[in-house]
Amino acid sequence: MTPKRRIGVAWATVPTDPFVPVTRDEVPRHRQNLPPGIAMPPSRSWFAQRPGDGSSSSDVDGRLMGRPGPNVGYALSLVERQRETWTLDPLEHGDDAAAVVAEVAMKRAARFGRAPAKPDVDLAVAIFGYDGSADAGWVVRRVALVHDAAHHYEVRRAAVDLVPDELLRVIPGNDRSVINTWRATTPANSVQ
Repeated sequence: MTPKRRIGVAWATVPTDPFVPVTRDEVPRHRQNLPPGIAMPPSRSWFAQRPGDGSSSSDVDGRLMGRPGPNVGYALSLVERQRETWTLDPLEHGDDAAAVVAEVAMKRAARFGRAPAKPDVDLAVAIFGYDGSADAGWVVRRVALVHDAAHHYEVRRAAVDLVPDELLRVIPGNDRSVINTWRATTPANSVQ
């Protein structure tokens, strides 16, 4: 048993060797102060109501702004798990591709108000054609689009901002025509 010890004005749980006896004064005596037969009610759901909380990811929009969402950094772990399977051009760096794919996955997850999951990363990989579905023309434009994205925030955000919200609604693996249409209309020099 780990006893509570008084440190200053607060009580703290401190580790104690098992051979050290615990006095009766150190045993916690607190019980819920509720009438018999009444239990503690379950916690209520929480809603963003304070000025700094932000009600949704749609209220923060604009050039280089990003999309806030819960636990979006998990996309970086998901990207690292599968980036060895991607098809890259010899002129591309894996770190640049990973940075853009992770941020598109973050953008999609934040749009739905949740943390990133594997389908978010799969869709981002399919959008940019790292799954091998890209034709030679798109690969040339993609190389220019994501060049140095891992090292320059402006380049990465500009590449991610090119992906429209309609494209983020696509279910990975279902409809390639929407992705192909977006690729055809995206110029290579969009970043500059």
